[in-house]
Amino acid sequence: MIPEAFAAGTTAREGEAGTAWLATVPGIVDELVDRWDCTPDGEWMHGEVGVIVPVRRVDEPLVLKVSFTHPGNVHEPDAYEAWNGCGAVRLHERADEHYAMLLERAHATTLRDSGADVAVVGGEMSRLLSVPAPAGLPRLQDRADEWASELQKDAAEFSGLLPDVVVARASAVIDDLVRQQPDVLIHGDLHHRNILSADREPWLAIDPKGLIGDPAYDAVTFLKARTLVLMQGDLLAGLERELAAYCEAAELDRVHVRRWIQLELVRTSYWLRRYGGVGATRRGDIAIDPAVRMIDELAINWA
Repeated sequence: MIPEAFAAGTTAREGEAGTAWLATVPGIVDELVDRWDCTPDGEWMHGEVGVIVPVRRVDEPLVLKVSFTHPGNVHEPDAYEAWNGCGAVRLHERADEHYAMLLERAHATTLRDSGADVAVVGGEMSRLLSVPAPAGLPRLQDRADEWASELQKDAAEFSGLLPDVVVARASAVIDDLVRQQPDVLIHGDLHHRNILSADREPWLAIDPKGLIGDPAYDAVTFLKARTLVLMQGDLLAGLERELAAYCEAAELDRVHVRRWIQLELVRTSYWLRRYGGVGATRRGDIAIDPAVRMIDELAINWA
């Protein structure tokens, strides 16, 4: 029942731990279907880190999600509980020992593929999801020292890649905005593929990380995911347009969000140099993909 592509991807990403976990998934699904009095209702699907099993309970269409046992998946049900269906799919049951949940079923149509005004819907979703944070969730501000150390290391190793003033602006964002953030629950991985069309509401979010932090961070993850789409035209103009629409809908200060984006552009530029980008083969002085060069230029020109 496990989709072949998901099994192959999990094994490639997680190695022996992934293979061992995959062997347990059918038994976990059988156990939870029985525990929660559900009946299977269609072919298994999958996301990046979990299988999605359509089920019904008293004629209500739901899905059973079982995720790979990884720390990054721990707080997903906590976020769903805090939202209680406002802006996100509703959580019906949770089995934390299996990293599993019984969730409201949405449609397969993502925001990206819908033809809707993507930036406006994304901003509206961010506004709905940005609520007072429950206790116990990881804080985004705790990554400040790690990000500062990475930036210092990258700037030294790839000296001259970006102008000093650009790197300095990114460092200032860490000091000014990352180290102190509001006690707000944010999605943590908000992008156009994690927003699905639904029956109860036009759009509902899925796959949250469940973080405490600045809602501007969700704007960064959302607009970063739009980069590959917008590269087919004038990237800078496209990002400016979607930034304005997103911030208006999310009720966020555009200058504030721009500074977060500046930091992420610099971090991404260095990351692509270190690990390679889409279609890139660059290591050292080897030529890189033009899309990677566009990120470099954007990091320099975005202010």
